[in-house]
Amino acid sequence: MATIHDVARLAGVSSVTVSRVINRAGNVKPATQTRVEQAIEALGYVPSGVAQSMRSKRTRTLALIVPDIQNVFWTTVARGVEDATQSRAYSVYLCNTDEDLAKQERYLDVLISQRVDGVIIAPCSAAAEPMVRLRDRAIPTVMIDRRVDGWEADNVSGDSLNGARSLVQHLIALGHRRIAMLAGPATTTTASDRVAGYRQALAEAGIAVDPRLIHFGEYKAQSGAQMLARIWEAPSPPTAVFAANNAIAMGVIAEAGRRGLRIPHDLALVCFDDLPDASSQLFPFLTVAAQPAYEIGARAAELLFDRLEGGDALPPRRVVLPTQLIIRASCGNQLAHSNGHGLSLPLTDTPELSQSGLPSNGRATIERIHP
Repeated sequence: MATIHDVARLAGVSSVTVSRVINRAGNVKPATQTRVEQAIEALGYVPSGVAQSMRSKRTRTLALIVPDIQNVFWTTVARGVEDATQSRAYSVYLCNTDEDLAKQERYLDVLISQRVDGVIIAPCSAAAEPMVRLRDRAIPTVMIDRRVDGWEADNVSGDSLNGARSLVQHLIALGHRRIAMLAGPATTTTASDRVAGYRQALAEAGIAVDPRLIHFGEYKAQSGAQMLARIWEAPSPPTAVFAANNAIAMGVIAEAGRRGLRIPHDLALVCFDDLPDASSQLFPFLTVAAQPAYEIGARAAELLFDRLEGGDALPPRRVVLPTQLIIRASCGNQLAHSNGHGLSLPLTDTPELSQSGLPSNGRATIERIHP
């Protein structure tokens, strides 16, 4: 295995010069740098990561902590983070919490022991206490999708409030007045923001909020099915459902099928977060508020690298990216233009459907938060 001394001998320079080229320290003539790089390639030299870490006090590793990597939203966020870090020669530890606070804490302990340079995290809870281990050690941290009370850290998220408001406004425009809100965990800020957008849309339309139509659960299909069962068996069931994410929506569809309900003929449905491209294009059914998941991941990585390079000099930053309202069949929009004969689940017939995209209110905004 080639050593740094072998590279220096082949390039006709000192080992210190080779080290400066590897670590991009500058003050190396272009011709010399070219000779060193050619020698590295010719010998297949791989610098020692441990040695570099000891010298720079950096491990060139980051951690991404998400609640459900099986959900396409988080898979796409992870791809955005990975692509942004690859260009910087960083590696990413991917951690999946399953919305389990104890699991999140175990991951944090391991990552701290591994001396990761920074963390991108969608915290399981809005409570600050579980995040103390990161804050007290001053580990550069960017929160995605969610916020933590009492810690003004860098944050990147979609516009949950206005995205939810747009979805409910659309249902109201279609004539619905009893709209159920099936939210995620009450401990997360995304759930509270989407409920706030739901309430705001109803208030603007002069519709009283019925607390019996608001349910908090988990961002999982099973939870969506259970919540729909509860509201459907209660007096005065809704005519429409707003599912707080695509997994909850899948549970609603499954439970509706078990009860013999057709969507949207018997029950209109909208949700946050889109499905994979193939599903949306081959079977354009769900009306959604789509978040720019890839951009959320990429922007979070950019903020983290800014923090690593700028240290404490930078104030905390909040990036809010707009959602896009995509109208498809599940909301019942097609029924108004087809005399009641449109695509439904369970399937009755499958006419060709059009797909339109409408931007929700607002552009991406960046708010600087001063401690």
